[in-house]
Amino acid sequence: MVLDLLVIGLAIAVFPLSVTAFVLVLSAPGGIWKGLVFILAWLACFVVVLAAVLLTTGGEPPAPKSPPSTASSSVKLAIGLGLVAYGWHRHRIRERTGDRHKSSGGLTARLDQLSLWTSAGLAPLLQPWGLVAAGAATVVSADMSHVASYLALFGYCLLASSSLLVMEVYTTFAPDSARVRLGKLRTWIETHQEQTLVAVALVAGIFLVSRSIAQLTS
Repeated sequence: MVLDLLVIGLAIAVFPLSVTAFVLVLSAPGGIWKGLVFILAWLACFVVVLAAVLLTTGGEPPAPKSPPSTASSSVKLAIGLGLVAYGWHRHRIRERTGDRHKSSGGLTARLDQLSLWTSAGLAPLLQPWGLVAAGAATVVSADMSHVASYLALFGYCLLASSSLLVMEVYTTFAPDSARVRLGKLRTWIETHQEQTLVAVALVAGIFLVSRSIAQLTS
């Protein structure tokens, strides 16, 4: 479980669409407070999803080869195949069109008018829900009778939110330096967004497929 959550958490943390949007949120007027609200809503989604899974399982992992265990692995397999298909589809489109740059000018203008409440509502919309669902399917195997499971879930939430937390803290304590560096980060992501999306989708998808097949056949 820990390895799966580590890979999924990393994929969520570097997901380019949410990172780019958060940079724009921080760049808006009152960005520090809007970023804080964004992060709180982002974390709340993880807590709600994990709580729903643990309430369903009672905090006890299903027996190997049982219907719940098989269903969990099957869900991760389906998500993995979906991510691979999505990554390959984006790669083929980029090869055909040669469109390697995405403009966020319209998004920037809209985020300049962002309120705190809208920032909170934006966080769930920008989460990569396919990866979040894969994390939820992995948590089915959590044994909450051990402290290690609590630490693993806490680390998963922290890792998945790490890129946002780092940018928020950096902007709070070094706003001038952060403005320059986050501007460069935004430019890099915008010019490499398609490549990054393809890479994240394919790596996470192949990992989930291989792990799920191993669990289903072992």
